[in-house]
Amino acid sequence: MTVALQYLTLVALLTAVSWIPYILNTISVRGLANAVGYPENPEPLAPWAQRMKAAHYNSVENLVVFAALVLIAHEIGVNTQATAIACIVYFWARLAHLIVYTLGIPWLRTLTFAVAFVSQLTIAWQILV
Repeated sequence: MTVALQYLTLVALLTAVSWIPYILNTISVRGLANAVGYPENPEPLAPWAQRMKAAHYNSVENLVVFAALVLIAHEIGVNTQATAIACIVYFWARLAHLIVYTLGIPWLRTLTFAVAFVSQLTIAWQILV
């Protein structure tokens, strides 16, 4: 397995499990029946859980782009040191993004998002040149 595919797997797993903490908060705040149902006036989640939910949505949206780029690069045989490093950086930037978004640290949230975005651009550049 290439480094890119390994980190694509790690990014997918991170995205797959990052909903668990905010769902636990939902159950804690609303109770199990309302957490799995559609209450008319649901209790609001804790602020950290609201931010984590938004970070998770952002992760899902960006996983589509990252996965497409990694799979295209793999399919056409673009397996460079730059793509490997970009995938590693992307994973750690997304993990940091999840943490700082949940903690409500605005400048670091934007910085970690930008680092991940530049990683995507790096992979795209390697594909196109």
